[in-house]
Amino acid sequence: MSTTLPPIVLPDEVAVVNVGLPMFADAVRAQGRPVEHVDWRPPAGGRPDAVQALTRLYAGRGAEIDAANAEVLRRLDTGVPFLVGVAPAGEVVPGVSDAAGRVLLHCGPAIGWEQVADPLRRSMRAATVAEGWAADTAEADGLLASGAVRLEPANLHDTVVPMASAIGPTAPVLVIEMSTGDGIVRTFAPINQGPGEVPWFGRDTDAAIARLRLLRDVAGPAVAAILARTGSLDILASAAQGIAMGDDLHMRTQAATNLLVRTWLPHIAALPEDSRQGFADFLGGNHLFFLTLAMGAARALTEWAGQVEGSSIVTTMSRNGTTFGIRLAGSDRWYVTDSPPVGEALYYSGYGPDDAAPDIGDSAVLELVGLGGPAAGNSPAVAAFLGGSMADAARATELFRRICVGASSRFTLPALGFSGTPVGVDVRAVVELGITPKVTTGILAAHSGVGQVGAGVATAPLDCFVEALLDLAGEED
Repeated sequence: MSTTLPPIVLPDEVAVVNVGLPMFADAVRAQGRPVEHVDWRPPAGGRPDAVQALTRLYAGRGAEIDAANAEVLRRLDTGVPFLVGVAPAGEVVPGVSDAAGRVLLHCGPAIGWEQVADPLRRSMRAATVAEGWAADTAEADGLLASGAVRLEPANLHDTVVPMASAIGPTAPVLVIEMSTGDGIVRTFAPINQGPGEVPWFGRDTDAAIARLRLLRDVAGPAVAAILARTGSLDILASAAQGIAMGDDLHMRTQAATNLLVRTWLPHIAALPEDSRQGFADFLGGNHLFFLTLAMGAARALTEWAGQVEGSSIVTTMSRNGTTFGIRLAGSDRWYVTDSPPVGEALYYSGYGPDDAAPDIGDSAVLELVGLGGPAAGNSPAVAAFLGGSMADAARATELFRRICVGASSRFTLPALGFSGTPVGVDVRAVVELGITPKVTTGILAAHSGVGQVGAGVATAPLDCFVEALLDLAGEED
């Protein structure tokens, strides 16, 4: 006996939820039907050892890591670094005294002369001449190649330097101090060299060397004299105002710089006659002056946060134009891979990707404390490099939210409802989601020595984050 089944009635309206491959959602959408796409993918790209490490770090050790991360976030968000002085590096930076011999501090992880990228080589040559160790760049090149001048990462000396910077004992550095309740954290950063024909842009011309001497003989003493009159400066209070006014405090620092110049103007007028005009000319043409102040303050925050054991938060992110490295809180170990190219770029006329050096500088420390990329969503200037619209800039900030453990209480973004910038890059989230930090930065010439050729966004390479995750979980061979 046969049974007649009821006819199948197809629905008149169809709404689709698509999980995984976006092409299926696109096909439904092309037919004019509603579709909700869920961008799901296997954690860590399905890599077995990384998935196992994530399981251990989220499940087995999740509570203790979350507790450590909460303390790291508290330190990153509440520390208050002050600019307290300016002095030659050899007088204040640990390990850079006359007794240490000829030493240059450079950006990024440790590197030998043979591997140093062209822009950084030029900066090292300029610094060697400015220190008086060589009469010209040719002699400087010989000293550097022979090892007569020692090269060490600035980060290992509580110091950060921007782009292709190298500094020696006579270079004036900003002295930054932060009280932690348990003591004082002290960090250092050079006075920003400004735009144009300068070593931090990979120039070693006579003009570039002259700029280093100007910093030593004019700018350093001038800032020291101003601070003697004004007292210490709350760096991040000024940075917060700059963020509200459209800075990201990495690629764009105009607002914070202008606020500082306004504050210092009466004291600039009171400088001795032999330095007043020279310093005013330098400062008036340097819209990037606040950059190294922000970097030094960020280094103080990450130094304090880095003392917390058992955290999965990244507290060092730095590049030298050849390699890119990170460190986690509570560890001195570097995880290093190749330095990435700078993408999403706008080039000066006549230049393009073939002219560009890989990403370079210690300034990525800013992205770890809620500045730079995390603040992109409020910066029209940065939006130009991220697709051209404020929605594109907002997406850059939201990507950081997905990999950070919290939000800043002091850096707020008016364009995003006064929400705090994302803070505390969690290596677990980075590897799980496959989303690495994006760093807003300048682009230097790879080999020609012409200096800056554009600006853009560098995407941090995933490999070093995976290595750090496996090590944290005890999964490394």
